[in-house]
Amino acid sequence: MIDIKKVADIQSQKNPHNVDARKIYETKHATAVVITLNPGESLKKHKTPVDVFFYVLEGTGVVEIGDDKDMASKDSIINSPANIPHRWINESDKVFKVLVVKVPTPTTETKLL
Repeated sequence: MIDIKKVADIQSQKNPHNVDARKIYETKHATAVVITLNPGESLKKHKTPVDVFFYVLEGTGVVEIGDDKDMASKDSIINSPANIPHRWINESDKVFKVLVVKVPTPTTETKLL
């Protein structure tokens, strides 16, 4: 049987960033979350204990990784190594959506800075 789900039907999970975050996939090998940032919203700077890559699904956002900061738009892929502080900021007037993939699934908590 094929397991097909609509992201819109998955409940947003409570998170320390207070943004729409929907965990769409989780195994011991990887976790995937779709984050939606409305205009003016951002993630708090944090460290993830595993490697992460981001795929921008919609809009334009500012990504900070370590001391670097840049703009990323739809169809961009960004790598974020484990334990490097990072965050996303939506400075635009449109919705920004990003797919976050953590590899492997973390066994310890993400640390806010």
